Amino acid sequence: MPRPRWALSLEANFWRSAMAAGMYLHRCASPIPPSASFTLCIPSTLSKYPGPVPLFFFTPASYSRSPSSSPSPVLINFHGGGFTLGTSLDDARWCAAVTTLLNAVVISVDYRLAPEYPFPTAVEDGTDALLWLHAHAASYNLDASRIGISGFSAGGNMCFSVPLRLLSLQRSIPRVSAVAAFYPSTDFTATREARRKTNVRPDTELPRVFTELFDASYLYPPKEIALENPFLSPAMAGDAEVCAALPEGGVCLVLCEWDELRAEGERWRDRLRGLGVGVWSETVEDVAHGWDKAPNPVWEDEKARGVYRRVCEQLGRVFYGEGWTMGEPATGEPVKVEEPVAGEAANEERPAEQKEAKERCSN
Repeated sequence: MPRPRWALSLEANFWRSAMAAGMYLHRCASPIPPSASFTLCIPSTLSKYPGPVPLFFFTPASYSRSPSSSPSPVLINFHGGGFTLGTSLDDARWCAAVTTLLNAVVISVDYRLAPEYPFPTAVEDGTDALLWLHAHAASYNLDASRIGISGFSAGGNMCFSVPLRLLSLQRSIPRVSAVAAFYPSTDFTATREARRKTNVRPDTELPRVFTELFDASYLYPPKEIALENPFLSPAMAGDAEVCAALPEGGVCLVLCEWDELRAEGERWRDRLRGLGVGVWSETVEDVAHGWDKAPNPVWEDEKARGVYRRVCEQLGRVFYGEGWTMGEPATGEPVKVEEPVAGEAANEERPAEQKEAKERCSN
């Protein structure tokens, strides 16, 4: 018998608090990532649950809303957490890498979480963010022809499910230019047990308490969710839909060696390549799922830093052309690449920053 939503919500809120503490420690390591430059809220238009969707903007030092400045490429980011935990600020180190190395704007989407907002709310909120960006890019001096998406774990799933959902709307909106998916889930038709059996290091798995909470919360009510729905399991989408929704080139896929999602990620990579989609892929050795979010307050993970840089190199070739090298924007003027500069009291203010943004959205 499925657990009632109120019980799932109680458990989810407990783990959200615990994860917030872990992410605080993660952000303490030097260099401290910057806070969001500004936030705004957009209304949900696709979900059956009305409400606001907060967007957190991370901008490079060169960004300007002035129409006299060159428009910036933009990356929409979706955080991880099994569609149940996490916030739009969890990927602040990735956002810092993109703004400094790519000279691009990052919009981190604070999509609504299960069990309060089960499938397909997250995908619809992510699609709403893309729709909003295409409608308002010029107002924020963002280049609508250079829009990419990135995401981690559940957010990696959204890197593929959101473009498929956008395609289903049959609107005259171009597909995204680039995708950077980190250890994504792509196939919910496979059971957790079957997924776990593919992991070469079972001792590194996420505890069952988390995976069971994630599945029970997002796939609610369970008997009404078709696991083969492509907005849930992108690997179940037809070839024509996949080719129409994703960019022909510019798909980056990062997998973890010790991860139950590695095997399905490899199948997805091979299928995309078989369809003619250009995929750059890296399997990070000797790491488990979500290794780059470790709660280490002493030092930044150098392996994660290197992976982020290599992904940025691939995205830069999509945004600026094959001749581009790290640190050169579209204008050809060199950009000094430095360590991310800490925002004012970045760690201390982040919880308040998130809370204030959500309060503004609800008013």
